[in-house]
Amino acid sequence: MYVETPLHPERLTVWCALWAGGIIGPYFFKNDEGHNVTVNGDRYRAMITIFFIPELNNHDVQELWFQQDGATCHTARSTIDLLKDTFDDHLISRFGPVNWPPRSCDLTPLDYFCWAM
Repeated sequence: MYVETPLHPERLTVWCALWAGGIIGPYFFKNDEGHNVTVNGDRYRAMITIFFIPELNNHDVQELWFQQDGATCHTARSTIDLLKDTFDDHLISRFGPVNWPPRSCDLTPLDYFCWAM
């Protein structure tokens, strides 16, 4: 019996925002042809400007802190600049005004609670 397996299996990258008012998203990272793609700085910034900020503006948000982990696409200089312009000092991120504490179980509930089940 011959079974062919792809060298690089299909991947799916999904982003969403969790806040007291609910969930914004999910956002699926896909290219123009609709194929799943990995996230880089350009794609992440496009998602923030084209999807997240307009969605956020649809809600009556008085005060918001934006928090993200230290992934390279999240912490590229142009990404941090965009987030600082958008959220001022209300940014918790590596290289942000409030530094992201790595491996902090109280700040990464998805890593330590949701996916650990």
